[in-house]
Amino acid sequence: MKDRLALMLAAFWWGSLTTIGFLVVPMLFARLGNPAVAGNFAGQLFEAQSWVAIGCGLILLIHFRHKADDRMDGPSLDAIFLILGALLLALLQQYAVAPRILARDNLKLWHSIGSGMYIVQWLCTGVLLWRMGARQKR
Repeated sequence: MKDRLALMLAAFWWGSLTTIGFLVVPMLFARLGNPAVAGNFAGQLFEAQSWVAIGCGLILLIHFRHKADDRMDGPSLDAIFLILGALLLALLQQYAVAPRILARDNLKLWHSIGSGMYIVQWLCTGVLLWRMGARQKR
């Protein structure tokens, strides 16, 4: 039961990253005429996404840490590293990159760095979800 809940949590994390980053935010910029207004909304959505990532990541970290205590197998350790990587990216993005974007400090550079970090976080959670789904089939 705990494994299925953890799988659903990983799916929620990856799905929220996908929905906000690849659907909602591009739609904001396409539909709202003012890039400043769209950017303000996007920033608020990315902040909310960071909190989703922190919550999901911490719960999944506890879950896999407990599993690693029971049996120190490779898949559990891989999951812990993927979760830690995605969590670190979410935290850095929120507390190091986002303030520079909001301050419009070298906007092009920091926006590119933030986008890259978001994609890597999305990939980490996608790999985590894929591997957890494969383990559920057994």
